[in-house]
Amino acid sequence: MLYYTHMGISYKPLFVLLAKNGMSKTDLRDKVGLATNTLAKFAKSQHVSGDTLEKLCAYFNCQPGDIMEYVPEASVSC
Repeated sequence: MLYYTHMGISYKPLFVLLAKNGMSKTDLRDKVGLATNTLAKFAKSQHVSGDTLEKLCAYFNCQPGDIMEYVPEASVSC
């Protein structure tokens, strides 16, 4: 049997998208209207609201999969 000890969402694709667009996190905060603590959540791969994801998708004209990815970080076999 295989189960995951930790799994989550990574926002690494968002940071890649920022780099491709020559934007800093501060630029993103100002242009999209995000709070500073929301930016910290992206860096820590913590939960953000669907409204926040929608704002980012609208700004970048992209799909959620372009700004986040599912990552099973570790697995253990039993």
